[in-house]
Amino acid sequence: MNIISIQNNIGLPKYKQIILSIEKAIEEEKLVKGDRLPSVNKVCLAFSLSRDTVLLGYDELKKRGIIYAIPGKGYYVKSVETTIKQKVFLLFDELNSFKEDIYNSFLMNIGKNVQVDIFFHHFNAPVFEKLINDSNGNYTKYIIMPTNLNDVARFIKTLPVGEVIILDQTNPELKLYPAIYQNHEKDIFEGLIKGKTRLNKYKKLILIFPGFREPLGMKTGFEAFCKQYNFNSEIITEFTNREITSGDLYIIPNDRDLVRVIEKARDQNLKLGVDFGIISYNETPLKKIVANGITTISTQFETMGKILADMVLKGRKEQIENKSALIMRNSL
Repeated sequence: MNIISIQNNIGLPKYKQIILSIEKAIEEEKLVKGDRLPSVNKVCLAFSLSRDTVLLGYDELKKRGIIYAIPGKGYYVKSVETTIKQKVFLLFDELNSFKEDIYNSFLMNIGKNVQVDIFFHHFNAPVFEKLINDSNGNYTKYIIMPTNLNDVARFIKTLPVGEVIILDQTNPELKLYPAIYQNHEKDIFEGLIKGKTRLNKYKKLILIFPGFREPLGMKTGFEAFCKQYNFNSEIITEFTNREITSGDLYIIPNDRDLVRVIEKARDQNLKLGVDFGIISYNETPLKKIVANGITTISTQFETMGKILADMVLKGRKEQIENKSALIMRNSL
């Protein structure tokens, strides 16, 4: 038992002494990749410890990817990289330019001693469930982007308590989990209020809302604004085989629809910001220059990634609503 050393009355929990002992043994090459660790029972007997104490230490090393377990046989060294203090499971819905901004900001702020493994569920519930199940017990933190998938709380609740952070969208079933999220209903409502002076010149506000990937809050916020301020409005699921009418203002969450609307306006010889208007959702660098500038309602994605890293590193447990703003440009 020269691999593990336990001392009493030194102010350090014994499960952490187990972790430090194994890390030191690896660093001194007393343990190498593939070596078997002392069994849980053997450690318990040698130091008069409870099984829970030993398992807590071994499980922490397992989550960090340093050891692994073979049921019925024991624990083995998986990696000799002991500098990795946290191992993060990051589950996105899809990769696009603004999700990439979150990811890059997160990596920039999380530091070198944290390993981040990124996965994508692509709005597919069975894929979401499988990724959650396969990752369970293998990470120190689980960052989940549940989007608008149904019944996700049931799968998320299988993960270790206290190790989950919800990203981008949340819902009442997930209210007990720490989160950094967007309030889409509030964001679109307040964004339209800030642009109301310019909106008054338009005859009709049209939201293109396919409803598959887009948060429902966008739709409810748009409806509430139009009702409260008596705007003529329409919600359509797609922009196909449709003429743009002079005086229309399109609110467009999806960038593919943004391209279609701009192309159609060009075919009809309509001038953006004069004959019709556009408000796009989510800021990207291209929207600063496309069509002489596209107005956007957008959260600050880099800030979201920075706050997320801080939550992981400091163990923060808040639910944080990320700020949003209306960025005014010539399309309005």
